[in-house]
Amino acid sequence: MIVEPRIVAYINSLDTGNSEVCNLIEKEALSDNVPIIRKEMGNLLKVLIALKQPENILEVGTAVGYSSILMSENMPPGCHITTIENYDRRIPIARENFRRAGKEDKITLIEGDAMEVLRELEGPFDFVFMDAAKGQYINYFPEIMRILKKGGLLISDNVLQEGEIVQSKYGVTRRNRTIHERMRDYIYMLTHSEEVVTAVVPIGDGITLSVKR
Repeated sequence: MIVEPRIVAYINSLDTGNSEVCNLIEKEALSDNVPIIRKEMGNLLKVLIALKQPENILEVGTAVGYSSILMSENMPPGCHITTIENYDRRIPIARENFRRAGKEDKITLIEGDAMEVLRELEGPFDFVFMDAAKGQYINYFPEIMRILKKGGLLISDNVLQEGEIVQSKYGVTRRNRTIHERMRDYIYMLTHSEEVVTAVVPIGDGITLSVKR
């Protein structure tokens, strides 16, 4: 936990929820131990969409479609979401959830390896939400920059790894060391890149907000 648990509990106690179907999908995902965005992250997404008023959203990592649906409920008219997922067990669940939410015409799900799909996308996109394989963020970045508009926003979720990111790689379990090292490299690259201006924000499990120069 990055933020003191009582503060997170208080913030989440103020949450007024979303649509009935979105709330139901969130409940089902949590019951099935499917990782979805936290409440505080969802509320930040809604604010950022309200500020940015995007025309074309890209999501890398669909899972069961919860965050796509949440964004679609708050995006401006005419906006469209393209989302990428490679886990074949979750793809049909996501498609069914899009149907339940009545968002099939607003959300396009592309099946396949994110790196391969990104190479084929033309965009442009002005709002990108990245919530996929954490060890691959640094590899996705060049393709994201290729299709992100100037002034576009890139949000990278789960970058602080429950606070483990501040530890030496020898302070984390051996199986997590590669992801730990790649994420540290990714955050350093974002904060020192001339392509973007970036803030690291300790909300949820940590995010970066990067605007293309």
